[in-house]
Amino acid sequence: MTESPYQAIKRCIADGIASGNFVPGQVLPSEHELCRSFGVARMTVNRAMRELATENLVRRVPGVGTFVAEPIAQSGLVEIRNIADEIKARGHTHRSQVFALDAVVPPGSVADAFDLAAGATLYHSEVLHFENDVPIQFEDRMIDPVLAPGYLQQDFSVITPAQYLNGIAPVQEVEHVVQAVTQDGAIAKHLSLAPGEPCLLVTRRTWSAGRLAALTKLYYPGSRFRLTGRFIPAGVQWPPAAQR
Repeated sequence: MTESPYQAIKRCIADGIASGNFVPGQVLPSEHELCRSFGVARMTVNRAMRELATENLVRRVPGVGTFVAEPIAQSGLVEIRNIADEIKARGHTHRSQVFALDAVVPPGSVADAFDLAAGATLYHSEVLHFENDVPIQFEDRMIDPVLAPGYLQQDFSVITPAQYLNGIAPVQEVEHVVQAVTQDGAIAKHLSLAPGEPCLLVTRRTWSAGRLAALTKLYYPGSRFRLTGRFIPAGVQWPPAAQR
């Protein structure tokens, strides 16, 4: 069966991405240039690019251009893993940049969550994580100083906060709240979000030694990240007896 013109354009670009001729983050030829190269109408090129965007092969930024999409990373929702380990497990390189590491008097709602006395401080960190030099997670973390007295002395460009905390305050209980949000300030800039690009926010509370240990907000670029979860419901035996 003969390919339609839009399928030929789509295949050409998809093959270029698969072969490495087009690399993640690279700007692709404009629709006008593709029209001229393939001798087709703009609506034909537009359809090819729309389908490539739907398949997460390209990322279209209105008024800017079309870019080869970064591979979509993922994390488990029902477990806590060190993001550096997740990235390395995918065969990629992790690095981080620290934006804040200090003691702060938290807002009232956060102080109440930690059951703090008026004026008491928490340790606070802001760290941006990169996968193959692409920003993938911005974490804003509040820590109980009683459980992590040496927190402010750590170099979180070398180890991650999660790695350090897991070693000194093992988690007993976890709560995750997931929501879609929009960001147009510093976080959007840190994550290199396109205008209007959704942001995935995971708010995590962890308990250790019978008390709230950390309140963490994890921001992810919606177009480059997904959360997955797999578990066995309570009361279900697995594998079934017939498969044992």
